[in-house]
Amino acid sequence: MPMYQNGEVDPAVKALEARQDEIMRKLYELKAAVEGLAKTVTTPDADLDLTVSSSLSSQVCSSSTFKGTTDLDTLLGKDLGALRDIVINANPAQPPLSLLVLHSLLSQRYRVLSTVHVHSSVTSVPPQLLSCLGPRHADSYARHMFQLGFTLIWKDVPKLQMKFSVQNMCPIEGEANVARFLFKLLAPYPADPAAATLVDSWLDTAFFQLVEGSTKERAAVLRALNSALGRTPWLSGPEFSLADIACYCCVLRTGSAASAPANVQRWIKSCENLGHFGPAKLLLQ
Repeated sequence: MPMYQNGEVDPAVKALEARQDEIMRKLYELKAAVEGLAKTVTTPDADLDLTVSSSLSSQVCSSSTFKGTTDLDTLLGKDLGALRDIVINANPAQPPLSLLVLHSLLSQRYRVLSTVHVHSSVTSVPPQLLSCLGPRHADSYARHMFQLGFTLIWKDVPKLQMKFSVQNMCPIEGEANVARFLFKLLAPYPADPAAATLVDSWLDTAFFQLVEGSTKERAAVLRALNSALGRTPWLSGPEFSLADIACYCCVLRTGSAASAPANVQRWIKSCENLGHFGPAKLLLQ
């Protein structure tokens, strides 16, 4: 590097290096933006009519509840220079409460660029659904500042669908399956097969029997919850898990909380004391 006789670097060289660094930074940002745009326009959801809101979590902090470690490259594929885009199509008539809770937890763990859109198949969306991922972020954001892109599209779909930025991936369908996928970005599933099966069983019970079942089936689920919670503080044992997230949100959605038996009432209060369920409760107000 050229220097003057007194050992100082030539100011012209400093200016040139600074300009080169700025050009490289802008090229990197442009590359990330173009790759993100390409992923958007090649999906069936390219006919978005309205971008409603975007939000960001600018702080990276580990969740106070989930202490497991995850590797985004392992779970989502290594994609240098591009944002990992998770895109979810959801029907506004059936808001995915569990996914909003998981989004909130993801925003505590990662830098998440969150955006809400409305598809042309939907005529109107209540205000609380438009702001369900948090406040609008600053217009000066840069995609390369984030680790995950979380896009929620309110669309007239029969079943919730999710895609992420792995090429040629088939959509994941159903709130229970999407919840399983998102939870793995927070913590690994239990290593013990019996414990993992127990979590999966509660998820299926919550979404297929509690939400979609008859009055008799719902009553049976509440009795099963009450029995399980009489033995352990949480549904899968001594630690809070995805089973608790799913069952709490489904109890909330079906309006069963007020008439739930004693152990379930205690568990509901324990869940709410964790502070993770604000987004789900706000959506139902």
